[in-house]
Amino acid sequence: MNPGILIAFEGIDGTGKSTQLPLLATYLRNQGYVVIETREPTTGPYGQQIRALYQDRQQVSREQELELFVLDRQQHVAECILPALEQGHIVLTDRYYFSTAAYQGAAGCDPAAIFQRNSFAPEPDMVLLLAMTAAESVTRIRELRGESLNDFEQQDQLEKVAALFASFPHGCIVRINAARSVQEVQSSIREAVRQMFAKKGIECSG
Repeated sequence: MNPGILIAFEGIDGTGKSTQLPLLATYLRNQGYVVIETREPTTGPYGQQIRALYQDRQQVSREQELELFVLDRQQHVAECILPALEQGHIVLTDRYYFSTAAYQGAAGCDPAAIFQRNSFAPEPDMVLLLAMTAAESVTRIRELRGESLNDFEQQDQLEKVAALFASFPHGCIVRINAARSVQEVQSSIREAVRQMFAKKGIECSG
């Protein structure tokens, strides 16, 4: 068993993962922990190929797309996640294999088969699933970010993705209402982490 802690931030686009993850990292560092912040897709060769699909998902087949995510994750686990966990650090990842099961599942792949293909990856101690409706997500992307929607962010697609996220039965998932203020969401995240730490006998003050 790895001595470190792995926490994955999941959810459809626009739910605030990239905002909430650094806030939790700062909170945990202030508790004296070493925290590694990472994300998927990575900046590695497979991750760069995935990012190229954001504007044109039709470049590859759905199976080829899935294979890129698996290859990127294999490299991510081997080079970043496992070494950090073996050193007893806390790893916070912005997306993990739950996103692959949801997004590629919504594109027509079998989510159960995707989970099986990712069995090489360590199961998170906690998945913080930031939840909101697809309509709220699209509004945030367009109005708050001022961005146009990429090929992974179309509302009909996000509705399918959100439904799959909601269906996952894994006990490590903690669902967080993301349609609130940044401070309210972060407060819920910290409380969830404190409860998980308490169950593991790890100290974490308020």
